[in-house]
Amino acid sequence: MALERTWLRHYPDQVPASLDYDNKTLQAYLKEAAHTFPNKEALDFLGKTMTYQEVYDEALRLANQLELLGVKKGDRVAIMLANCPQAVICYYGALLAGAIVVQTNPLYVEREIEHQMNDSGAKVMICLDILFPRVEKIRGNSSLEHVIVTSVKDYLPFPKSVVYPFVQKKQKGIKVDIHYNEQTHRLKTMLASGQAVEPDVSVNPKEDVALLQYTGGTTGPAKGVMLTHFNLVSNTLQAGAWMYRMREGEERTLAALPFFHVYGMTVVMNFSIMYRSKMIILPKFDPVQALKAIDKHDITIFPGTPTMYIGLINEPSMKNYDLSSIKVCLSGSAPLPLDVQERFEKISGGKLVEGYGLTETSPVVLSIPIWGKRKVGSIGVPWPDTEAAILSAETGESADNGEIGEIIVKGPQVMSGYWNQPEETAAVFKEDWFLTGDMGYQDEDGYFYIVDRKKDMIIAGGFNIYPREVEEVLYEHESVQEAAVIGVPDPYRGETVKAFIVLKENQRLTGGELQAFTRERLASFKVPRLFEFRDELPKTMIGKVLRRVLVEEEKKKIKEEKEVLE
Repeated sequence: MALERTWLRHYPDQVPASLDYDNKTLQAYLKEAAHTFPNKEALDFLGKTMTYQEVYDEALRLANQLELLGVKKGDRVAIMLANCPQAVICYYGALLAGAIVVQTNPLYVEREIEHQMNDSGAKVMICLDILFPRVEKIRGNSSLEHVIVTSVKDYLPFPKSVVYPFVQKKQKGIKVDIHYNEQTHRLKTMLASGQAVEPDVSVNPKEDVALLQYTGGTTGPAKGVMLTHFNLVSNTLQAGAWMYRMREGEERTLAALPFFHVYGMTVVMNFSIMYRSKMIILPKFDPVQALKAIDKHDITIFPGTPTMYIGLINEPSMKNYDLSSIKVCLSGSAPLPLDVQERFEKISGGKLVEGYGLTETSPVVLSIPIWGKRKVGSIGVPWPDTEAAILSAETGESADNGEIGEIIVKGPQVMSGYWNQPEETAAVFKEDWFLTGDMGYQDEDGYFYIVDRKKDMIIAGGFNIYPREVEEVLYEHESVQEAAVIGVPDPYRGETVKAFIVLKENQRLTGGELQAFTRERLASFKVPRLFEFRDELPKTMIGKVLRRVLVEEEKKKIKEEKEVLE
């Protein structure tokens, strides 16, 4: 497929078209940071700081303890943690042991955890104490041999570490009793007795998988995306080249994006370690806490989602905080409204640009130049060593400028495939091009635009939600005859989940009852917020529900309501 690469003429002079990629593992960068900046603070967690040497030493201790538990090269270690120092330590510790990390969303319920553990064959799970009951329930039906438990209070400064358990119990009514034994271990105890020596494990960065990152499937259960060390290192180096004004060892990054999401993992955690930036870690995003952190720590880099930036610019107390330290904000996971971009840049003085990517691409492939030409509505141009094209449905070749087709990409950050799913892998590749499933077009300058998101996928608050998964849970309710799920516009989350329900004859059910039912079976961000009960759903002649018709009906309804208000 012949490409002109017209986008290269819009690269700033400081951004090269091609980079020299290190044949290194992810953990090698932490080791280098500990050697070159041993006493530099690597992270700050609610006042608790750790230097690069301290983070590396604890990662080494965990790696050796994992080996004692029988973890060998290529074994899978699941990590189910919110943003905290342990998330960084355990990620690199597992990699140092030669293991493959399986990032598990802490919001997952038992059925989701069980599927992920059995599909990946994870031997070890590292989780927060408040999540342990969920893990314990599925343990006997999974491949897990060991569970390592930690608590947020383990890495809080005094006196927060003493007060935390009481606050936790009072606010959430949480009190977890854990009986430690040969299969259930306390992380703090393991690290105290571990050795800070590097394990003798040989890893091939280009061939060996570093991460299994699960992504939802439109036709079945979530699939494990295999990302090698080289995939993740390449994308992090590309991010560094794109943010060329950043200085090694001088930046401060707000770590509000979850590390268990590949976006936060690459542009926050891996980037910070590679470029020796200090991470200011927030356990969850809260507008006021984020504003306080930006003001107090003079944050220079703030990767986020549109929901986060919307939350900040609409926070009444924002005028009380100084955001002028911000240099760069990369927005991803959902479309960035122009109004949000302009308002946030005016307030902070920094640059906020939108990027595009997928779990399968580590994740970033395209972005608006940070200090370069912008185009309204565009998702940008390919990053260094990355190619993108529009696949014409008519010719099967590169489409003409302005012609809508499927966005396809290739580059060093593209996955090696789906875990144990060769047929699924083959279906998303055309030779060495990855088929994104997203529809868009390219203009004469090489800037790309999305016109329709991947099939029926919903993006709410930066999380990908697949309608089929939600529908399957709705169908489990004894009163539901038919169900269809779509995404509808939401001013804060970008989209929110709406369910259309047809009840069985003589059955009664409220939206609140059905919402409670799904909340027990799905992560909270997947639970429908809106319900509409109907006598029937629009279908094709063969009986397939037409979600697109429902989407168009919602658009029409919103348009009519807007016209009435005007």
